[in-house]
Amino acid sequence: MKNKSAILVLEDGTCFKGWSLSHSYTVMGEVVFTTGITGYQEIITDPSYSGQIVIFTAPEIGNTGINNEDNESSQISCEGVITRNLCISPSSWRMTNSLADSLNSQQVPILYGIDTRKLTQHLRSVGAINGCLSNEILDPKILIKKLKVAPSMEGLDLVKIVTSKYPYKWHKPILSEWQFNTLQEKHKEHKNLNNLILVLDCGVKYNILRYLFTLGYKVIVLPATTSIDEILSYKPLGVMLSNGPGDPSAVEYLIKTLKILFTKNIPIFGICMGHQIISLALGAETFKLKFGHRGINHPTGIFQKVEITSQNHGFAVSATSTFSDQVLITHYNLNDYTIAGIVHKTLPIFSVQYHPEASPGPHDADFFFNVFDQMVQKNLNKMQASFI
Repeated sequence: MKNKSAILVLEDGTCFKGWSLSHSYTVMGEVVFTTGITGYQEIITDPSYSGQIVIFTAPEIGNTGINNEDNESSQISCEGVITRNLCISPSSWRMTNSLADSLNSQQVPILYGIDTRKLTQHLRSVGAINGCLSNEILDPKILIKKLKVAPSMEGLDLVKIVTSKYPYKWHKPILSEWQFNTLQEKHKEHKNLNNLILVLDCGVKYNILRYLFTLGYKVIVLPATTSIDEILSYKPLGVMLSNGPGDPSAVEYLIKTLKILFTKNIPIFGICMGHQIISLALGAETFKLKFGHRGINHPTGIFQKVEITSQNHGFAVSATSTFSDQVLITHYNLNDYTIAGIVHKTLPIFSVQYHPEASPGPHDADFFFNVFDQMVQKNLNKMQASFI
């Protein structure tokens, strides 16, 4: 692949010139940055980055290439990638392809050779805004005209775009030795149960499905638009609301579905977008963060108990929200005190704003899956007792 001149133009007129190795392209999206120094493969395949151009603040990415195990979905989800340096000669025993080749094969543009520190500092000042990447149109004035008609992320329902089109059973368990051994024990515990967990797919990551499968459950993924009658027809032991992109307040159909689901006493666990939608259904408000929380070292907690967490979201639940008095706040983001975790006092419902399944190094939050498992089992025992 040959170097091509390329350009990034932000909607405020700011311009950065660099290089690409890609096919000819002109793409638009919300320009956001992530501070993690590892996990670029998981990031670009995370559906939560749909509609976004991702800046990696780490100075170089691509060193270990791309492998077959670490994808979080079946395809690259972001609109484009921006980095200071791009490794074109990666090395890893797990590697099957280079990052550059993977991006190019899926027609996802990459811009490199720019001052990503300066760009990130600019976005911290003005906030996450729309931008246009191009290596075929290098005139900023033309690209700014295109940006004027680009939709804002506020009010945008991207869940309908990324959600699965049809229900499907999870059947791709790539597990570690620890996960495999845990799975064997859990399947022994659950062998006589109709052990079904439903996942309402707002843009679900594979590792969420792996964790649920490791707990010994049969996992079926449903589109976010699934009706309440169809959800209940499965008679699930529990329901997971996944992560996803866009403005949670625009996903009104799922908020309405949840309000009815709350009355059925089925355990519900929400992650990221799932947390926001559960909060909205319980009376809270959400808002767009200035530049979002995207990284692998965000502190959350309450009462001097802190978890280091992986986060990826541009919207948050407001700390001034008027929740139902039956809702207890369990976690705050300790950088800006937005609400990062809630639990219902009487119903089996809880959610977190971050990604306990990501485990980028810290495993501080993965215990939430065991909490969900215990909640499901406790609720099942209540149901069984009512028939005795």
